[in-house]
Amino acid sequence: MDALRERQSRREFSPASLPRQVLSDLLWAAFGINRPQTAHRTAPSAMNSQEIDLYVLLADGAYLFDAKDHRLRLIAPGDHRAKSGGQDFVKVAPLALVLVADHARLVKARPEVKEIYSWHDAGYVSQNVYLYCASAGLATVVHELGDRAPLGALLGLRPEQRIILAQSVGFAGPPRPAGKATGAKGSASGTP
Repeated sequence: MDALRERQSRREFSPASLPRQVLSDLLWAAFGINRPQTAHRTAPSAMNSQEIDLYVLLADGAYLFDAKDHRLRLIAPGDHRAKSGGQDFVKVAPLALVLVADHARLVKARPEVKEIYSWHDAGYVSQNVYLYCASAGLATVVHELGDRAPLGALLGLRPEQRIILAQSVGFAGPPRPAGKATGAKGSASGTP
């Protein structure tokens, strides 16, 4: 109940890196394997398609989370966090999660509902991130991505893969001054 009570969107981040164990626990909570005998995950997915992939953007590189081996696989070295959104806090937060749906894995779904299933399934994963962050005293917020094409190219996405959302995570920073907008070009953005 405490995690639900504490769940909130925070746009103020400290640039401090997350400890490895915290990052590991966060990724497991988001969409890790919680039943090894069946490879089922911590979040549901339509017809157990497990079509959501978690890309992890850190200061030293862009990675793909491999839930089976519970490890990060380097996709591109370098700091690419800014590609996950135009808001100022995106460059400060030490971690940007990018949730990508692979429609090729939705083999049992009718074509007209694949996008809808992916939105739902990404929402479950994102909520797991929110709840883990609330329980661990971290800040997080889902935010606007802007132009998805450069990020998709960086991550090497195939045509059947879709970027669904981005979510910044980190330790909470100091509150912003009253009346100061947090979005790109002075606009507020994100979720309550």
